[in-house]
Amino acid sequence: MPAAASHRPLWKTFGVFLGPLVLTNMLQALSGTLNTAYVGRMLGIGALAAVASFTPLLMLFVAFVIGLGSGASVLAGQAWGANNIERVRAIAGTVVCAGALLGAAIGVLGFLLAGPLLRLLGTPADVLADAIAYARVMMAFLPLLFVSILTASVLRGVSDTVTPLLSLLISSAVILVLTPALIRGWTGLPPLGITSGAWATVAATALSLAWIVWHLRRTGHPLAPDRRFGAHWRIEPALLRPVVRLGIPTGLFFITSSLADLALVSIVNSHGSQATAAWGAVGQVTAYVMFPAMSISITASVLAAQAIGAGRPERLDAVTRVGLGMNIALTGGLAILVALLAPHIVGLFITDPKVVLLAAGLLHISVWGAVLLGLGSVFFGVMRASGTVLVPTAITLSLLAFVLFPLGWTFNRVFGLPGIWMAHPSTYLIGLTLQALYFYGVWKHKPLRRLV
Repeated sequence: MPAAASHRPLWKTFGVFLGPLVLTNMLQALSGTLNTAYVGRMLGIGALAAVASFTPLLMLFVAFVIGLGSGASVLAGQAWGANNIERVRAIAGTVVCAGALLGAAIGVLGFLLAGPLLRLLGTPADVLADAIAYARVMMAFLPLLFVSILTASVLRGVSDTVTPLLSLLISSAVILVLTPALIRGWTGLPPLGITSGAWATVAATALSLAWIVWHLRRTGHPLAPDRRFGAHWRIEPALLRPVVRLGIPTGLFFITSSLADLALVSIVNSHGSQATAAWGAVGQVTAYVMFPAMSISITASVLAAQAIGAGRPERLDAVTRVGLGMNIALTGGLAILVALLAPHIVGLFITDPKVVLLAAGLLHISVWGAVLLGLGSVFFGVMRASGTVLVPTAITLSLLAFVLFPLGWTFNRVFGLPGIWMAHPSTYLIGLTLQALYFYGVWKHKPLRRLV
């Protein structure tokens, strides 16, 4: 662990790491919300429903690379804590190369199969063509998106959360300006309609990646893509295997969660395009609460990994306590604020009063799931930092695979449309209970070891 961090009180170390990470994920959510707001207000509810129909499918495709990123941050964190810079470079080179290849493969398949997949999900016929057009643009540029995600993950593993934050500021600014310009054709091009948000996201991601390369080289960062790093631009199976093993739980979480959400979307779609638009709006707003919660989990995991790498396992209990406390204070406080301002927030990107009222009511239900998920994720993140993934993963995946959708289906029959949203907080509460029981009852009695 860096010397400055080792002499700083843990809550300050946590805050220094967490602050830029929360802001980064908030900006990430803001980018999606800006696109949704522009599409909803400038192109209408039908276009918003088209984007909402594709979003769970996109999350399914990017789920595995998010998992790779979490595994890479843990492995890089342990190497960083042990002051093994060359090992950190080797980890970075391996995961970025693997992510680019994976993005190319999934992008080609996604581009070719976008139509059949969206039809299979029961996307409303009146928005199907727009949903397919939007999906194909995003699929074609998945390699770029995957490299961006993995680059940020490795940087966080070495306690650099500022560079990803600055790159997101650039990306968000580009999206803010470019999306409405492309919708209206202000750039001299013909109006691009529903694909405007996708093209703006592509341009923003490319520019932010270019800035990261320039910034790392200018500042002499240990992970700057220079001659020393060039020797590591290859896939090393011996490093990729533990990254994949650590990343599979997170990837499977997002994959299973996305599949469960896709199943729930099929129920939502049966209520009509207004319900689908409300689903998209609630998802965008909930992300502002969910991302800080997950940021706290990432922080706990990285700091726990660095403590293990530095041979300081006594810090793990403190990391866990601080993570849980920050989740209650930060995520809980944000959930209360969002619940109080729900009609005004969803009204930012929905103009139909009926849909605003519907989405606000649903948001009052769904927002509390983020707090419960965040608390459970702290336990999971600390355990993952030590290489313990099997049982925590089994708990999470079992709930997502066998509890979330059945609860949504049952609650829908009993309570109607709001019941679908009740399934998430109910499932996350069960998950929090089981993760805490395993953490205190089993994991704390296991020996710890370095992974690199």
